Amino acid sequence: MRVPLSWLREYVDLPATETGRDVQAELVSVGLEVETVEQTGAGLKGPLVVGQVLTIEELEGFKKPIRFCTVDVGTANGTGEPQEIVCGARNFSVGDKVVVVLPGAVLPGDFAIAARKTYGRTSHGMICSTDELGMGDDGTHGIIVLPPEYEPGTDAIELLELVDEVLDIAVTPDRGYCLSMRGVARETAIAYGLPLRDPALLDVPPPNAHGYPVKVSDPIGCSNFTARTVTGLRPEARSPIWMQRRLQKAGMRTVSLAVDITNYVMLELGQPLHAYDRSRVSGTIGVRRAQQGEKLTTLDGAKRVLDAQDLVITDDRGPIGLAGVMGGADTEIADHAEDTGTTEVVIEAAHFDAIAIARTARRHKLTSEASKRFERGVDPQAAAAAAQRTVDLLVLLAGGTAEAGVTEITAPSGPRTIAMSANHPDRVAGVGYGRETVVRRLQQVGCDVYGQDELIVTVPSWRPDLAEPNDLAEEVIRLEGYENLPSTLPTPPSGRGLTDRQRLHRRIGRALAGAGYVEALSYPFIGDAVLDQLGLEKDDARRRTVTLVNPLSDEEPALRTTLLPGLLGALRRNDGRGSHDLALFETGLVFRPTGEETKAVRLPVDRRPTDEEIAGLDAALPRQPRRAAVVLAGAREQAGWWGKGRPADWADSVEAARSIAREAGVEVTVRADRHAPWHPGRCAALYVTVDGVETLFGHAGELHPRVVKELHLPERTCAMEVELDVLEQAVDGALQAPRISTFPVATQDVALVVDSGVPADAVEKAIREGAGDLLESLRLFDVFTGEQIGEGKKSLAYALRFRAPDRTLTVEEASAARDTAVALANERTGAVLRGA
Repeated sequence: MRVPLSWLREYVDLPATETGRDVQAELVSVGLEVETVEQTGAGLKGPLVVGQVLTIEELEGFKKPIRFCTVDVGTANGTGEPQEIVCGARNFSVGDKVVVVLPGAVLPGDFAIAARKTYGRTSHGMICSTDELGMGDDGTHGIIVLPPEYEPGTDAIELLELVDEVLDIAVTPDRGYCLSMRGVARETAIAYGLPLRDPALLDVPPPNAHGYPVKVSDPIGCSNFTARTVTGLRPEARSPIWMQRRLQKAGMRTVSLAVDITNYVMLELGQPLHAYDRSRVSGTIGVRRAQQGEKLTTLDGAKRVLDAQDLVITDDRGPIGLAGVMGGADTEIADHAEDTGTTEVVIEAAHFDAIAIARTARRHKLTSEASKRFERGVDPQAAAAAAQRTVDLLVLLAGGTAEAGVTEITAPSGPRTIAMSANHPDRVAGVGYGRETVVRRLQQVGCDVYGQDELIVTVPSWRPDLAEPNDLAEEVIRLEGYENLPSTLPTPPSGRGLTDRQRLHRRIGRALAGAGYVEALSYPFIGDAVLDQLGLEKDDARRRTVTLVNPLSDEEPALRTTLLPGLLGALRRNDGRGSHDLALFETGLVFRPTGEETKAVRLPVDRRPTDEEIAGLDAALPRQPRRAAVVLAGAREQAGWWGKGRPADWADSVEAARSIAREAGVEVTVRADRHAPWHPGRCAALYVTVDGVETLFGHAGELHPRVVKELHLPERTCAMEVELDVLEQAVDGALQAPRISTFPVATQDVALVVDSGVPADAVEKAIREGAGDLLESLRLFDVFTGEQIGEGKKSLAYALRFRAPDRTLTVEEASAARDTAVALANERTGAVLRGA
C-alpha cells in the first residue's frame, strides 16, 4: 500500500514538522512494515508553470516531426512575452493548457534547463510530460494537457502536487484494513495519540424499495450488496488533477472519471467497488455461483471458462463479472466522449467471502486490487458508506444526479465478541500493563470493552483478524511497543554434555571429513522419477513415501526414503561445473512409513501438551532412522611426480563404511549382494552384530551403469549408505581406548590360495580366530589370480602383526600363532599356503 503523506494529513492533524521518515518510525513502532519512504519531486526546482499554446509551426526536413511553439506563460518569464519552445510531441493543439519548465529550472534527475539551439531554432524551455516530471506513466505517453480553467503562469509544482513523500507499506495478510487510507490513518492516529477524521462517517440514506433490482442467491458468498444509481453524467468530464495525482502516487493509473472515482474510494475506505454502465446491464443484477463451463470475457480482454465454485455477478443474460476480482467487458464504462460516453452508472459495493475470492483469483491466475483486499478481509459495514462516497463524487465532478432508490441486501449477523481476562495480555507479555491500559488500547483499535476482571470485547467490523484472546493481547502489546518488552534470557539447567548418540554422530562426520569427504546438505524431498532412475523395484520399501500436503515442488512432493538422490544430484551438479574428482557425504534422517501410523491430533497452544497427547503425535509420525551416505567419482588419489594416482572404486565406498564402524568400535562383515541401485557384481552388503545376531547395516559398491546413465553421472560412480541407528545398537558398552604396548611388534606375511568363490572375509575371520590374542592387526595387501596358482583359484596375501602386552615375542611364538591361523583357515575355507 502506497500512502502519500499529503493525503494522510487529511485524516490526521500531524505536526507540520513531521517528515515521512518520522511517520515511518511511528508506524513501525505499532507493528506496520513500512519498507521505504519515497521522496517525490526530489531535486525539482522551478520555475515550472502553466502555459497556454498560442501558435504551432511545423518544422520540415527532419527525420521526426518537430514543432516550434509559442506559449503564454504569464509573467513567469519576467517579460510577459510568449515563450518560444521546440517540442516533438503531437498530442496537444493551439489553445491547450500545458506544463512549461523555464530556463534556470532543474527537473528530477538533476536535469538543468537552459535555452539552447536545436533544429535550427532556439528553445527557451520545455513543454513537459509526466515522465519528465517524475510523475510516472499516465497512459498517454505524451505531453500533460491540463483542464482549461487554470491561468497561464500558475505554479505547476503546487498545482500538480509534485513535492511529496510516499510511504510504501508491506501489508501482512492479517492487517487487510491497512490496504486503505482509512486503516493507515487509524494506525497513525493511535501512534501519535491524535484524533482521527474517519472518512467513512457519512450520512447514508436508508434502503428503500426503489433501488436497482438485485438478487443474492448465495448469502454465504455475498453477505452484503449495496447498489446505487447516478444519472445525467457528463461523458466529457475528466478526473480532477488532485484525484489523478493521488491515484498516481498510490500506484494506480487514471482511466476515466467513473473508474477513477471507484479506485479512489477503494484506496480511501478499503472497500472495492465496481461501476456498471446502466445502459449495458440487462435486468436484475444477481450474485450466484457459476455454472460449470460458463464463459465470461473480463475487462482485461481474456475469455475465461468458469468453475462451479466461482462467485459471479450476473444480469438476465448471464455472468457480467467475477465477483470481487474483475468486471466483465460487456458492462464496461465507456471512454469519455460526448456522443458515446456513459451517462448512467450503477454502483456496486458488496462484501464477498474472503476464501471464495482468494480461490477464484488463484484459479484464474487473476490478481486485482479488489481481490487483494477481499481475500484479506474487508469491513462489511463500509459498503454503504463507500457507495455514498462514490455517488457524492460523481455528482460533484460529473454533474450527475443521484437517484433516490437505495438497494441494500444484508445477511443477518451479529457483532463478534471475545471474552478475555483483563490480565491476559500481562501473562502473554510478562509485563504488568494493568486493566486501564488494556481497555484503553483495545478501545483505540475500535473495540467496545465491558467488564472488570473478565472483559467482554466487541470486535470492530474492520478487524476480522481478531478472533481470540491472544489476538487482543497482541494488539495491546504492539501498541505499548514491542521495544518496551524486557529482554529476559531464560536460565538453562546445567547441562550434561552431549549424549553418546550425539558424540558418535560427530565422530562419524569428523572421520569422513578426515578421509577426504566433503559434507553436503541436500533437500529432504524426492519424487517418483528419481526412484525410477535408481531402478528400484515396485515392491521396494524405499518406494513407500510420505507425501506432503503443500510441497515446495510438484516434482518432489514426498519425503526422502534414502539419502542417495540428494547426494547424487550434488555430485552431478559439481561434475557439470568442472569438478570431476568428488567425494561427498551426508548424515541425516530418512522417512520410512510403516503403515501403522495413526491420524495426527491437533495439539493445544495455550498449555503444555500432556504426555499422552505427545505420544499420540509421535504415533502419527513415520519411522525416521538416521543414515549416513557417501558418493565418489573421479580420482581418489591424484597423479603427480609421486605416482600415477588411482580412480575411486567400490573398495573406497566399503572402506568408508568400515571407517564409520570403527568410530563405534564395531567390526563390519562384508558379503556380496544384489541391491539397487548398485551394480549386481560390485555390490557389498554390510553387516554388524547386534545382540549376537548379524544385522544388515547398509550397502556399498559401484552404481549400476544404467543408473549412472539415467542420472547423468560420471562413469564408475560409487556410493555407500548405512543406517546409524543399527550401528548404535551394535555398540557393546563404552568405547574402549586401545592399549599401547611398549614391546616390539613381530610381523609375519602369509599368502593363502583358495577357490575364487571363497569370500576374503571368511578367510580373514578364520585367521583372526586362529591367531588368538597375540594378533594385533591383520591387513590384506594383495590379491592375485593367474596360471601360476591354477584356474578357479586366487591368492590372498595378508600382513599379520603380533605383539604381547607383557613381553617381547620370540620368532617361535609368532610363527606358532601364524601356523595355527593358517590351519584354521584351511579347515574352514580350504585355504593352503601358496607354494606349499
